[in-house]
Order: sequence, then structure tokens, then C-alpha cells
Amino acid sequence: MSEANEAVTGPRGLPKAPPNGLIAAVMLAFLATAGLFYVNIMAAIVDGLVSGLGFTEGQAGQIGSVNIYGAAAGALLSVFLVKRLPWKALALGCLIVLIAIDLASISIASYDVMFPVRLIHGVFGGVLTGTGFAVIARTANPDRSFGMLLFVQFGLGGLAVMVLPPLAPLYGTQALFIALALFSAVTLAMLPFLSAYPARIKDPAADGKVQWTPLLLTLLAIFLFQAANMGLLAYIIRLGLDYGLERGYVSLALGLATWVALAGPLLVMVFGLRFGRLRLLAAAMALTLVGTAIFHYSGSPIAYMVANCGTGITWGFVIAYLLGMTAEFDKAGQASAFGGFISKLGLASGPMVAGWALSTDGGFPGLINLALIGLGVSGLVMLLPARILDRKRAEATL
Repeated sequence: MSEANEAVTGPRGLPKAPPNGLIAAVMLAFLATAGLFYVNIMAAIVDGLVSGLGFTEGQAGQIGSVNIYGAAAGALLSVFLVKRLPWKALALGCLIVLIAIDLASISIASYDVMFPVRLIHGVFGGVLTGTGFAVIARTANPDRSFGMLLFVQFGLGGLAVMVLPPLAPLYGTQALFIALALFSAVTLAMLPFLSAYPARIKDPAADGKVQWTPLLLTLLAIFLFQAANMGLLAYIIRLGLDYGLERGYVSLALGLATWVALAGPLLVMVFGLRFGRLRLLAAAMALTLVGTAIFHYSGSPIAYMVANCGTGITWGFVIAYLLGMTAEFDKAGQASAFGGFISKLGLASGPMVAGWALSTDGGFPGLINLALIGLGVSGLVMLLPARILDRKRAEATL
């Protein structure tokens, strides 16, 4: 069957979105987002567990962390499963399990029960996300599909953090888990309209020698960058409230910041490699440190808004370049998949460490300083591999 015919109807008579079209890119973005959408509303979940169920700050952070640790394990597992199982059947099973767990989580009020339940949720979510990434890689233009993925995550994440936090004190965590279940249900409804996307035959010419030293430095930078950012983001609602801001304003600031953060991946597409990686990453990390430091002045609504918007833009900007760098040091492409795994480990570790930091006398100022240290070390680590790639690219143009 030709691609054109496949775009009209599938084997069961259902219409199929053109496999490399915009509609398919949106559907694939939902597929890759559904398993990890709770990361985009992590601050709302942490706040809901504290204000709605009475969990301590540390317990709420641990719930968020174990959810993402499970996702990291699931993402690693998906590397093996997607080669052996039909991807649609795998995605279907994961979505059904995710919906069931999110609905079951509504009635859970115990930390001891919530912890293992969200761990299992994370594993299935990670498998789904890994499957989505594998399917996106099979499209004719994966860059555009990944760009659409970021837009869906930031756009819907912004809407969620504006709408959901005010509901947590009224309805507890019910609204949060229902929102997650609805997102998975919408994705489930899209699944039949996606094309088959068969796996491509691996190109033997793509196998090459791995540049281990710069690759490992890049992976370390990814881990530290994601951990420092997520550690602060997971408690960003609690931080605003602690500094005396109104809950409604905090939700508005986070929602607007998430949408403003769309500028990050957009700038990556605009700049590309025209200016190299070193200068762009150095400038972006400098702005990241300044924006994070401004959180110390969160008692001012303007400062809180500026800090959220600034760090949101640079987060999307820097991580896009870092993940792209992993592919440059391993032409076989395996490092890119592992880079996604390391990224999830960083996202999971941040809230865990942040919860511990808040249990000390340092409070939120101490948490901000800890994030600054992590971001500073990450910035220093990433500059060497960026410089190596810039030099290599300059030599290739001679």
C-alpha cells in the first residue's frame, strides 16, 4: 500500500493521518507526552499532595521522584520491548494501565500506598514515552515531530498549571489525577488514526566509534541540569506561597511562564548551529543562573514572574542542544536513547534531593542555592564537549 493510500484508510477502514503530516505530528506528540505528562504538572501534584492530603514536603517530593524513577526504568525497558512487540499494541496496553492507575489514585490517601502505586505508574509511563520516541524516529522528519512534542508539552503544561493548582485545596488530588487520566484517554482515542510506522532497516554505515569522554561529560551535564531545574520546579508553587504570594497569582505566573518557555525550542530552530554551540550554551547558562538567583526575591510578584519566564526559556533551549550533542558523539544513535534515560534520572533525582534540602534549616533559600550550584557545575561541564563539537565542525568546513 502506498503512503498516499495509507493516509486515506487503514486495514480496518479507519482513516489514517498522513504519516509525515502535521496532524500525525500532533498525535505522536500526545503519544510521547501521555506517559510523562505529570512531569509538566509536577508542581501542582506536589502542592496537591501537601495541601490536599496532608503529606509533608519531603513525602510529596518523594512521590514525584519515584514516579519519574519508574519512568526512567520504563524508558530503558522500552528499548528492548519496542523491537519485539507491535508498537500500537504496546502503547494501547500502557495507556489502559495508566488510566486505571490514575483513577485508582483518586481514592488513595496513604503515603505508604501512594508510593508503590505511582512507581508502577511511572514504569508504564516510561515504556509509553520510549515507544513514542521510537515511533517519532521513524518519521521522515523527526526534528519537526520532536519540535511539536515540546510545543504540546509546554502549551498544555502551561494550561494545566494555571487551572489545576487552585482546585487542589477544594478537591484534593482528585482533579489532578482525573486530568492525567483524561489526557491518556484522549491519546488512546488518537491511536487508531496513526499509521503503522514500520521500523527502518539500520544503516551499517551509521556505526562509528563512540567518543566516550565528551559523551560522558554531556550526559553528566544533562543529569545535573535536569536535576537542578526539576528540584526547584517541583516546589515552585510552595516557594511562591512561602514568600507570601497569592495562590492565584502563582498559578497565573507558572502558566504564563510555561507558554513563554516555548521561545526556548523556537530559538533552537532559528539559531541552529550558525553560531556554534559553545557561545550559545555559555550565554544561555549565564541567563539561567541569573534567572534562578532572582527566585531569592520571590516576595516581589514581578521578580517571581521574571524568574519563572527566564528559566523556562533557557531550560527548553539548553536541553535541546544537550540532547542533540549526544547524537554527535555516537553516530549509531544509541547514545541519544541513553541520553533520554539520563535526562529522566535527573528529573527524578531533583525533587528527591530538594525534599531533603527543605527538611533542613536552609528552607527555600537553601534550595535555590543548591539549584544554583547544580546549574553552575552543569554549565562548566557542558562547555568542553560543546567546544569539541564546534572545533570539529569548523575543521569540516575548511
